[in-house]
Amino acid sequence: MQDPALAASVDFEEKALQKIYQKTQGYPYFLQEWGYKAWNKAASSPITSEVVSAATVEVIEQLDNNFFKVRFDRLTTSERNFLRMMAELGKGPYKVADIAQQFHSKVSTLSPIRASLMKKGMIYSPSYGYIAFTVPLFDEFMTRTIFIKLKINQIR
Repeated sequence: MQDPALAASVDFEEKALQKIYQKTQGYPYFLQEWGYKAWNKAASSPITSEVVSAATVEVIEQLDNNFFKVRFDRLTTSERNFLRMMAELGKGPYKVADIAQQFHSKVSTLSPIRASLMKKGMIYSPSYGYIAFTVPLFDEFMTRTIFIKLKINQIR
């Protein structure tokens, strides 16, 4: 992960690299974003875990406003509700039956929505009867999005 930085004579502390990997769950695009933001935020080399923590706020904002939002905006209301139900269950993978229960519905009724979300690359099935988000941190984006909407509605 740090080879491009080393080529430019910039180093990351081991703890900083571990923090980036933990936050990104190894997802390549997220690794690039965290590395880029941390590099730009660092006053000097080596880049520390404190710099990575400071960069995290900016990275999450960037991902929310671009990467995640673009995907979320392509969805129908039913698909968004399906993903919201997943996120409300906590960390995945999720039992399809649990999501159906959240909807007060049968699993078979939700099959077209699930199939559409799979076709759009939003979710996948890691094993029979389970689904998960294809992209790490999407559940957290959904939780933030839900929380923000609830807060806005409370203010009104």
